[in-house]
Amino acid sequence: MRSALSSSVRWWVHAVLLVCCLGAAGQPTDMWLRRTLPLNGDWPVIVDPIDHGSVDYRSRRRDLFAADTRDDGRYGLVEFSWDDEHTLAVPGDWNSQDERLFFYEGAVWYRKVFELGESGWSGDDGERLWLCFGGANRLTTVWVNGEKVGENGVGFTPFSFDVTGAVREGENMVVARVDNRRAFEAVPGEIYDWWNYGGLTRDVWLATSPGVYVSGWRLWLDGGVIRGEVAVAGDGPPGDADAVVEVLVDELGIAERVELVGGRGSFSVPAVGVERWSPERPRLYEVRVVGPGGDVLVDRMGFREIETEGGRVLLNGEPVVLRGVSIHEEAPFGGGRSVGEADARVLLGWAKELGCNFVRLAHYTHNEHTVRLAEELGLMVWAEIPVYWILDFENPATLAEAKAHLDGMIDRDRNRSNIVIWSIGNETGDAPEVTRFRRRLGEHVKRRDPTRLLSAAMFARQVREPWGAGGDGGAIAKRDGSAGERLVKLVVDDPFGEIADVLAINSYIGWYHDRPDEIAGVGVELAWDKPLMLSEFGAGVKQGRRGSADERWTEEYGLSVYGHTLRWAESLPNFAGMSPWTLHDFRSPRRPRYGVQDWYNRKGLISETGEKKLVYGLLAGWYGEMIDTNNNE
Repeated sequence: MRSALSSSVRWWVHAVLLVCCLGAAGQPTDMWLRRTLPLNGDWPVIVDPIDHGSVDYRSRRRDLFAADTRDDGRYGLVEFSWDDEHTLAVPGDWNSQDERLFFYEGAVWYRKVFELGESGWSGDDGERLWLCFGGANRLTTVWVNGEKVGENGVGFTPFSFDVTGAVREGENMVVARVDNRRAFEAVPGEIYDWWNYGGLTRDVWLATSPGVYVSGWRLWLDGGVIRGEVAVAGDGPPGDADAVVEVLVDELGIAERVELVGGRGSFSVPAVGVERWSPERPRLYEVRVVGPGGDVLVDRMGFREIETEGGRVLLNGEPVVLRGVSIHEEAPFGGGRSVGEADARVLLGWAKELGCNFVRLAHYTHNEHTVRLAEELGLMVWAEIPVYWILDFENPATLAEAKAHLDGMIDRDRNRSNIVIWSIGNETGDAPEVTRFRRRLGEHVKRRDPTRLLSAAMFARQVREPWGAGGDGGAIAKRDGSAGERLVKLVVDDPFGEIADVLAINSYIGWYHDRPDEIAGVGVELAWDKPLMLSEFGAGVKQGRRGSADERWTEEYGLSVYGHTLRWAESLPNFAGMSPWTLHDFRSPRRPRYGVQDWYNRKGLISETGEKKLVYGLLAGWYGEMIDTNNNE
């Protein structure tokens, strides 16, 4: 199939940074917007804990399971096989599909056989064929018909490979080796508080594009104008007379012919008649992008502006409080990686019922179904990469991988109007090497996309004084009469706050330290006049476990923590919103307390079986009062 392409002069147009850059052009983006052939379903697998498929008995590298080796029962020794009795569903993780793989971290090989040719997937006339993955955790190597086509090491964003020269008419075979072993120099690192689900965890499909294709496009609202950028790449003569991209939004009367220079172009038009996207009315418009090679992309998106002014967040020029909740990408019932729109509809439905206008998608890029559905439902989004706790912060390769996470997230979701905050990490601390690392990530985000807000979930510095010190002018005694210190103030002065647009802190007063009834006495001091969010707070609660408000793990203890924290939040300076931790219980290998945790982080408002805890109702009532107050203003 390569012959149809090799007759023309090969040229690759690499788009450079624009005002809001599209990144480097090469692989086309928006793969779901193209003609697709789904490859989801049951894939035969081989579990490979000792890397038998990759290394022989002399420690020589090989790709044993990638070859189309078949045992005919007569010649040669073949000590492996692919069969329908050993399969895993794609998309999906292996940990929740097979109890024998519950704790497994290592390599698993996947195989898929598919047919091409009869439905026109031929690659003729310069058509290019792409093998696309919505995401796989983590290091993924892919072969097509025994030919290695590439690998990817970013576990939560899409990737694709040009397989035009590797596929053939008739039967084809894809083999993917996925390895989810942790590494200190990787992103995330070796230690984190969620399950390390391995496998082809998101959709897999084949897509087509012309030889010259739209490699990226973006529209956004900027005051009274709509601005746009487009980029193309591919095979064909540069300077072609057809080097024009059309951008059409029929409902707004937009029909722009964008002339390309060096494979890229930009435009602006008056924003006449634009109804701005908001949680109350999530208006979406159909956009068509027509490339010079006959590439046609059709999508739906909204137009809105998000900015800050002093201590306030402004959506479309009006102050907004982010009534949110944090969410892990975990199936709503019974654990396992969340997959597809059905799971997303349940999770986001719970958030809407809670009274949310905002969700924090932690601690990595969530699947595209979730982000798109949130846009349709009117939920603003905090999108985050897994720079979490401890990494190899002084390693340039680790920084490059973190930037790759950012690029994959921004490239995929740059046209999603509901994403209002890009977050570069969570709870890393503020050591000098960490601050340098995060600053570089923050600067990278601002170069790539200055139309959204920048943040990270930070720690606040604790200021304590001895009990009985009388720092507030009164006689103070610790409840049990013992020696110790009390928390009197949180100071938000993490150096990353200097470039962040929104200050965000994780505060677990009453759970990891101090008592719930001491929350009200804690002051908060900000080093900058910027909006402040409570990006996390909460308490571990076993649904149905009852007891006193002083007894950990009980529903009553959770009510105490939430009740005191919500009242405290009302008094915080520059309070702009919150995303309590978390929507529902999720699996974590750091939570082995049998009978209570059972390998689940119990800070969810809802149990892993879908049962709402008492704190869900308390928070829903508080959000409801906020909505009523705003509606009456």
